[in-house]
Amino acid sequence: MDVQKSFLQEENKGVLYLVGTPIGNLDDMTYRAVQILQEVDMIAAEDTRQTIKLLNHFHIQKKLISYYEHNKEERGKELIKQLRNGAKIALVSDAGMPAISDPGYELVVEAVMNQMKVIPIPGANAAISGLVASGLPTNQFIFVGFLPRDKKGLLQELNRLKTYQETLIIYESPHRINKTLHFLYDVLGNRNAVCIRELTKKFEEFIRGSIEELVSYVEEHPLKGELTIVIEGSNEEPKEDEIERWWLEMTIKQQVEYYISHGNTVKEAIKLTSIDRQLSKREVYQAYHGH
Repeated sequence: MDVQKSFLQEENKGVLYLVGTPIGNLDDMTYRAVQILQEVDMIAAEDTRQTIKLLNHFHIQKKLISYYEHNKEERGKELIKQLRNGAKIALVSDAGMPAISDPGYELVVEAVMNQMKVIPIPGANAAISGLVASGLPTNQFIFVGFLPRDKKGLLQELNRLKTYQETLIIYESPHRINKTLHFLYDVLGNRNAVCIRELTKKFEEFIRGSIEELVSYVEEHPLKGELTIVIEGSNEEPKEDEIERWWLEMTIKQQVEYYISHGNTVKEAIKLTSIDRQLSKREVYQAYHGH
């Protein structure tokens, strides 16, 4: 057990700041975010070319290093070493909060395991911004992020989600939106939904209607820019067999790998799979490792 007191001054103890940055409108940068970026020893950025533009705008001169999907393991070790030596490091993504559909989760886990302070500096977030202005229920919601790209994975994920009564939030790219909306209609049915593009930017647009109406609209009006889709939850009580259906076509190993791909550790993925299938963790472990 570890208790983090974020504002207790401790000499020679590293701090990892997760700094939210604007998702399009630079005026959304907070005073606190600017102050932290000015104070840290270095900034780890998903794309240094994008971040340097932000730093130049706010007249911040600081050591900048890259931390992205393909170097996060090796670079993460370097950053943890710096934190152990007492460095104060800010992690930023291209836009929004780090670790939300962006690199950062693994670094946070390592920092926490090493009992380093991990402090969030809140900022803009497309999912929450889109949700609160969608007109759909906000009391309970599920952030899905980007759906799987392959058809099989996409259908499995939507079948898993279709009985959820919570509002769903999905990210999507312009070149995939037509295909995704069609699959949403086929699997989830004709629910109320909102497609939001270019949040906080000049051409911000909320397209509200049924999924069927959104399909027709997008076919006639091709969308550009980053997209957030907010979808009404199911209004039907889930049946037990429907809750289970999403994983029935998977092998045990595939199901464990699915949970791992969604941010769970191997241990957590094995436990979740054992609960779903009503098997012992040992049985799932053996199936996963090929014993």
